[in-house]
This record gives sequence, structure tokens and C-alpha cells, in this order.
Amino acid sequence: MSLDGLVDVARGVISREIFVNESIYRQELEQVFGRAWLFIGHESQIPKPGDFQASFMGEESVILCRDRGGKIHVFLNSCRHRGMKVCRYDDGNTTEFLCPYHGWSYGTDGALVGVPFAKDAYGEQLDRSRWGLIEVAQMENYKGTIWATWDRDAPPFLDYLGGYKLYFDLLLDAWDGREGGTEVIGGIHKWLIPCNWKFPAENFSGDRYHGVSHRSVDMVGIGPSGKGRRDMQERNEARWLDVTFPDLGHSMIAFLRKHDSPIAPAYQDAPAVADYFRRCEEERTRRRGELWRLFGGPGTVFPNASPLARQPRTLAVWHPRGPHQTECWRIYLVDADAPPEVKDFLRHYYIRYSGPSGLTEQDDMENWNYAHAASRGTVARQHPYNYEMGLGRATESFEDHGLKLPGRIADVTVANASENNQRGFYTRWRQFMEAKSWADLKR
Repeated sequence: MSLDGLVDVARGVISREIFVNESIYRQELEQVFGRAWLFIGHESQIPKPGDFQASFMGEESVILCRDRGGKIHVFLNSCRHRGMKVCRYDDGNTTEFLCPYHGWSYGTDGALVGVPFAKDAYGEQLDRSRWGLIEVAQMENYKGTIWATWDRDAPPFLDYLGGYKLYFDLLLDAWDGREGGTEVIGGIHKWLIPCNWKFPAENFSGDRYHGVSHRSVDMVGIGPSGKGRRDMQERNEARWLDVTFPDLGHSMIAFLRKHDSPIAPAYQDAPAVADYFRRCEEERTRRRGELWRLFGGPGTVFPNASPLARQPRTLAVWHPRGPHQTECWRIYLVDADAPPEVKDFLRHYYIRYSGPSGLTEQDDMENWNYAHAASRGTVARQHPYNYEMGLGRATESFEDHGLKLPGRIADVTVANASENNQRGFYTRWRQFMEAKSWADLKR
């Protein structure tokens, strides 16, 4: 389907049609989810040989597993004989994946290891080496997070991240500034929302403008400082930046503390936790140089993985379930070597804040639900949405006290809002939808 007149990023106008049209959705599954790098899971979810975790790539069910030798794989969850799921559990440990339809079985390395009545049914003609589980074209373990793509021509994952790596690392690195060192705590929150997957993806790319939605949460003050739902003191004293990479599609809300900013106290009602984070912040300033001043908020790794790089540290995935429904998955990250009391404190805070039980997520879900419903009407679809906010005000070269930051950056410290990031998201979305191959996307 042609996108002419539907997505005009230069003018800041986007049609409601892209959220509800069945043909566009089918095109997305092939053009976007069939080619992009997608988040699968975290290595801490499959720590032992034989461990597995079910996941999705678009609408495709996949298995993240660690084989008996310890190697990590991502397989299509489909028997090669007639397509039945060979793994029907969310997670566990196994020596093989057995199809319940005709009994073909596969090792944790994907090899076809068992075929009932093989000698009588096939004789010598079945070449088992050709009929193992279908494995993704490329897989990457990046600081414990597992990513995969079906496209062999896709660039390496680090090239796919590009300059966004600096901001994404704010989620995955230890709080004291060490490289990596985070793990998943608890299970996965999973729930359904009656909206198109792009509503949450674009919201998390950097929508500061919906503060009115969370006003009641702000008043409750569930955040780490005890003065608001988030680290309000640090945020109020920082420069507010909307960062996007339109040629990649990734975006994040970022904050840059003053170069002489003091470390703000947090978690004051829990002395052991407060002491832990105070020590982490001190180590962070020593290890990171001027980069200690940078901290992140919500963002989106194109197309559908959304990190929240500040407490609570989470990664959400917006799995498409048709044009009118999204299956939301959210994992929660903590420093792997944090004391048990810190992990337990954060677990309770995360539950209050994010996911289907979280106060902010409940606000968001209501917005996305009604916004999607408002995109389906015959009359409503004749009128586009406005994405003009901050148009033309971003810069490709941002510097503060000698610290240069990558990306197209809109300083919204005063304005407090921009749609710089959403325009970056839809710039890349249209490129994926119109490109014939990765050769076109790389240009």
C-alpha cells in the first residue's frame, strides 16, 4: 500500500490510517518485523544448559534457549513436519522439544533427533540434517540482552544501534558505571491493550507532553526521592533533551545534569538502599568522567523495544497482535551484584510504578486505548494527527561544557516538550515500509 499522503514527517502530519489499516499492518509484519533487529530476552532468564524462554518476533513464536553445551539459540517455535508448536510453555528446562502432533523431537541445539517409525516410514531418504528447527539469520548477545533478526542482510547489531548505544547503555550498565552487570529480576509482566503497537512505541520514544495524564501519580509521590514519582530534584536541575536518530529510528528522553551538580539523595526512607545508591553515584562520577552527568528516561529501540533507563529500569516490548491489539511484555533490571535488600526494595517500587499494576502504566493504557478507538471511525480517519511540535528546532551537534552528545537533539528545558523523537520514529518507519531490501535501508 502506498504511504503517499499518509506520513509527511517534514510537515509534521501523520494519517490515522497507519494505525488501523489491515493492509498496512500486514506490510509491517513483512517489511519491519521481518527485517529489523528485535529484542528476544535476557541471558539471565536462561542461566543453565537446557533452559528456555518463549518469546515473539512480530507474530512469530520463537524459543530462546541455551543448549546442552551452553550456547544460546533463537529458533522458530514450529515443527518442520506440520508446523505445530514444539514448545508450549513460557519457560523451563528440557533436554528436547517434542512436537505433540506427530512426535518429531529436537535437541536444544535445534537438531532433529527423533522421528517416530523413521525406518519404516522414511527408510533412508529422510536427511535429518536438513529438517532441524529454523534458526534466526543473526543473533546478538549485547550486555546480556538477546536480539535477533530474520534478515541475513541486516547490518550487525552494533551498527543497527549506531550512536544510540551511548543512551541504551544507561539501561544496561551497572549503576556505578561499570560496563554491563544487570540482570532480570522476577518474571515478565504480560498483558493486552486494544491499540496498535505504534501508540506505545511512539509514546515511549519521547512523549513529555502527556504530564497531565500522570498528575495524580505525581501527587502521590511514589518516586525514589519521596518528592514525586521520579527523581524530581535531579530532573528539575538538569537540561531536558529529546534525542533521536532518524536514520536509525531510535529515540530517548535524556537529562544532562549541571557540570557542578551535587549528587541528589534518593530512597531516604530506606537507609541501606540510600547508602548503596550514594556509593554507586560516587563511583559513577569517577568512572564516567563528564558522562556521569547524563541519565536517561523512556525511549524506543526501533521498532518495538522501549527501555526506561532511569529507576525503575525496565525494558518493554510491544508485540503486534493485529492492527487493533498489542501484547505488552515488560522485564525489570537491577544490578546483578546489588544486595538482596536493594533488589527487594526495587522490586516493590517497580510493581507500583510500571506494568499493568503500575500507576503510570494504567494512565498510559487508557490514553492508547481511546486514541486507537478514535482512529477507527469513518470520519475520524479523514483527519490526520498533528506532529508539528518543535519542528525545525533540533540540532545535529549538541555540546555542553565540552561534552558532545550524538543524535538529533532538541533542548526542551524551557518548552518542556517536543515531537522531535516521534518524527524520528516515523521517518525510519516509512523507510522500512518503502525499502525493497536492506541495501535500500543502508543508503
